[in-house]
Amino acid sequence: MYYVYVLKNIKTQELYYGYTNNLEQRIVEHNRKQPNELIYYETYKAESDARNRERRLKQYAQALTALKSRLKESLK
Repeated sequence: MYYVYVLKNIKTQELYYGYTNNLEQRIVEHNRKQPNELIYYETYKAESDARNRERRLKQYAQALTALKSRLKESLK
């Protein structure tokens, strides 16, 4: 399985979007640098689907805006 995930930096409140095939390990790697909180993830069977979703979130404001509106309470 592949995961698209959203982390929120605990100190700066900045969001990070990524994809991985090992979500738990990837969060540990991120937290070695700075403390982050997992606020959202999606699961995909195909790596290409996860990669394309991550790309849309990073490149298209409309996709990111739609996701942020769904995560309104989680982003507080």
